[in-house]
Amino acid sequence: MIFRCIKEKMLLFLLTAFIIPGFSLTSQEKLLDIMKSEINREFVELKKQELPPYFMSYRINDVYKVHITTSFGNIYTSEATRERILTTDVRIGSNKRDNSHEIRDDNPFSMINRMGGGSKVPIDDEPLAVKQALWKATNEAYRAAADKYAKVKANLERKVAEEDQSDDFSAESPFVHYEPPLPQEFYKIDMDKWNQKIKKYSEVFLAEPDIYVGNSGLTFVIERKYFVSTEGNSIAENYVSARIYVSGTIKADDGMELPLYETYMAFSPDKLPSDEKIIEDAKKIVAKLKELKNSPVVEPYTGPALLTGKASGVFFHEIFGHRIEGQRMKSESDAQTFKKKVGEKVLNENLSVIMDPTLNSFEGQDLNGFYKYDDEGIKAEKVNVVENGILKGFLMSRMPIINFPKSNGHGRAEAGRQPVTRQSNLIVSSNKMYTYDELKQMLRDEAKKQGLQYAYLFEKVTGGFTMTGRFIPNAFNVTPTEVYRVYTDGRPDELVRGVDLVGTPLAMFSQIEAAGGSTEVFTGTCGAESGGVPVSAVSPALLVKQIEMQKKERSEEHTSELQSPNT
Repeated sequence: MIFRCIKEKMLLFLLTAFIIPGFSLTSQEKLLDIMKSEINREFVELKKQELPPYFMSYRINDVYKVHITTSFGNIYTSEATRERILTTDVRIGSNKRDNSHEIRDDNPFSMINRMGGGSKVPIDDEPLAVKQALWKATNEAYRAAADKYAKVKANLERKVAEEDQSDDFSAESPFVHYEPPLPQEFYKIDMDKWNQKIKKYSEVFLAEPDIYVGNSGLTFVIERKYFVSTEGNSIAENYVSARIYVSGTIKADDGMELPLYETYMAFSPDKLPSDEKIIEDAKKIVAKLKELKNSPVVEPYTGPALLTGKASGVFFHEIFGHRIEGQRMKSESDAQTFKKKVGEKVLNENLSVIMDPTLNSFEGQDLNGFYKYDDEGIKAEKVNVVENGILKGFLMSRMPIINFPKSNGHGRAEAGRQPVTRQSNLIVSSNKMYTYDELKQMLRDEAKKQGLQYAYLFEKVTGGFTMTGRFIPNAFNVTPTEVYRVYTDGRPDELVRGVDLVGTPLAMFSQIEAAGGSTEVFTGTCGAESGGVPVSAVSPALLVKQIEMQKKERSEEHTSELQSPNT
């Protein structure tokens, strides 16, 4: 995925080799030929069955991972692992109707509940051993597909005609793309050096006895992805990422748990921040946790709010992004919030939204949602979702919906899962930008207009969840970690705690009033039906005229009866 931004000597700083026994790069390229040979053999054999497949694909993720975790300056995990995970897709029927089709009244997620757990493939390239693993997985996938296809046909006969009669699988031209394996030095890491670095970050939390969680960690991943299909796809590409996190949690006297964290992501470890920067940020977390412990708890609130760029990025990802994932709209159980709103105004007329997996960085910061080909073997595309407030289109995998018959390269999945439509790099922009100070004053003015003594500023947001189905309220819940009360009379902003940002999407979007301040980047991993996929969100600060806040759930347990050992 991200080979384009990696320099050949990026890991010269990693001097001591740590290579998994038996690891060989020179033999790795045999795998693609083995996959092609076996999928063709299996396809020919299965064509003789009463229910022959019309499409098959193999996806193998060859994953090398270094994982280090520490707590209060002590190592809890320090390991390097390598595994190959196979995902097999067998489709019976035709592009029009196949075994992936939703079975209505089965369960709300039946359309996309083809996830599976994947299966392991040998990490050496002994042809017979690899073929044996592929054969076994294909046999199991075929039987499951045949069983599901019979249920699909029976369900269609019993039910009324579906509203969306589009195909189950799009017709696409095959892609052939080959990237050479990364040089062997990419797989070398000085484990002792990184153990000591990561330990230093979590040692900072020993400075405050009331902090009962003080963690830090490193995850360094080199993933080589292989994809072949009976349509002629043949793809081999690389994905590299390095992530460090520091996190601390304190408990207030009323039992409320208060977490804060910082994360850092780059396409290579040498692009991560310096030790000094990370330790400085960890010290800021300690100071902020001490302040949070004694801060006031908010009451339920309805009124204006200002979200910083990072908070807005999470806000858009959770509340907007999942609702423009096209595959969801194929399901009869989905609320289909925007399906029939193409060409209509859905946001402030100054706002535009794109999804661009081809963008590898923004203002020098690496973007986690960058890739060249998705997990269905389709080339990634930039998608103009909203232009000046008007909805233009959706993210599409190979499952079409009405008026959107083709994929735009957003079929994504974690290793071992079947792809569904997922987000990539979400970019929010505005053609009318205000300064941060102007937005702050607009926030105070709006609060006065609504007869309120204060409004709220959301500085940091940790994540959240959203519900898009018809069977439950179509709502969202976003979890802020750092929130300030902004007074209309000019008093200093006041740190508060106990906040959950809640609401319904259409009501919230209609209240976005203005954008500006600095544009910030949020990077993370999005968890949904097809597992965790790397994503980023880029957004300016947003002024919202009306938000709703509820009290955050809190623990009923007392703070510890015992003093911390580091008191």
